Amino acid sequence: MSVFFGTAGESESFRAAGHKTSLEVPAYTAGMGLDAFEYQCGRGVRLKEEKAQAIAAEAKKHGVYFSLHAPYYISMSSMEEEKRLNSLNYILQSAAAVRALGGTRVIFHSGSCGKQSREQALAKALDTMRRMVAAVDEAGFSEVTLCPETMGKVGQLGTLDEVLALCRVDKRITPCIDFGHLNARDQGCIRTKADYAAILDRIGEALGDGRARRFHVHFSKIEYTAGGEKQHLTFADTVYGPAFEPLMELFFERGLEPVVICESAGTQAEDAAAMKRYYRELG
Repeated sequence: MSVFFGTAGESESFRAAGHKTSLEVPAYTAGMGLDAFEYQCGRGVRLKEEKAQAIAAEAKKHGVYFSLHAPYYISMSSMEEEKRLNSLNYILQSAAAVRALGGTRVIFHSGSCGKQSREQALAKALDTMRRMVAAVDEAGFSEVTLCPETMGKVGQLGTLDEVLALCRVDKRITPCIDFGHLNARDQGCIRTKADYAAILDRIGEALGDGRARRFHVHFSKIEYTAGGEKQHLTFADTVYGPAFEPLMELFFERGLEPVVICESAGTQAEDAAAMKRYYRELG
């Protein structure tokens, strides 16, 4: 497995080029020189199995790897048990959809801390994570890789260490490291190659296995305030970071093999292609 580069959802250029249906996504993605696509189900899993299978056939034809982003309203840390249990159902729906798409990775948000301490929220999320793994296995989706994501707002559960704690529940759980989110929640903390290296080192120390080489990545420049993430930007922005070049250099130097999904605001295909070009030029 090598590094995969792709997009979260469709870029503005997809529609501008006259494309009208997600069945055309694999060909468009490959035409942009990319080989990954993250199907967005943030507002609910509404993808019909028949359509998903048709997309999967196109993806196989064009060599495009599909992952899927689960609904945003998943809450693993809610103080209401009903909401935590509902999250299991949303994950099962996402697992069925990603299987139909020919993929294996389901990316999801852990939720917010609310009126409880971070320690209490994490304890609830860990319990939900254990239940989630059991539910996925019981439903016959044991091949699906669950990917909790680092989050960009201070009030959200999803620091690097919190996500790595969730990953330690089961060796199949793989982190989704959103570098833009980490940078935003800690007020522009990623400024140098050494800052990136420290994050990669922490992943290796915490997991100690292949997940530290083949993790999932979200990347974009993000505007932030004192509360963390405000909005996603494009690579044209020169005020907010982080810069992608040092991270690509570390991927190359360390022989890492992540799936890199660009979440730029509307230019994700073009920006993902820029990352891939830079990475390939290193070799």
